[in-house]
Amino acid sequence: MACRSISLSRPVRRTNRLCSILLSALLPKTMLLADREYDADWIRELARQQGAWANIPSKRNRRDPICFSPYLYRARNLVERFFNKIKQCRRAATRYDKLAANYLAFIKLASIRIWLRANESTPFCNGPGDVNCSP
Repeated sequence: MACRSISLSRPVRRTNRLCSILLSALLPKTMLLADREYDADWIRELARQQGAWANIPSKRNRRDPICFSPYLYRARNLVERFFNKIKQCRRAATRYDKLAANYLAFIKLASIRIWLRANESTPFCNGPGDVNCSP
């Protein structure tokens, strides 16, 4: 069974107002990965009503800690690092494009570039006598 996830980044004051709108798009059997700042009973309840599971670390002042998987929470870090790499492209960070379609196209190109850099292959080896081959 495939598991989708939505990751919420660090909260801003107005984010909590928009949180219910974002979470209304959660699909059943979805995992919600969020920072400790989003540890609120109403957020967990909203995720549960959507059929999703909230994997949010408990705040330190919570009296009854809630079940949390640090292993699954690590996936959130991958999402944050990806967005950090995307923001290295000035065009994406400042949103020069006026049309959403053009902006999305650039984000896709930047994503492909990041993926290609991460998955570069080693040089092709033609046999034992080739200088590109390592012994």
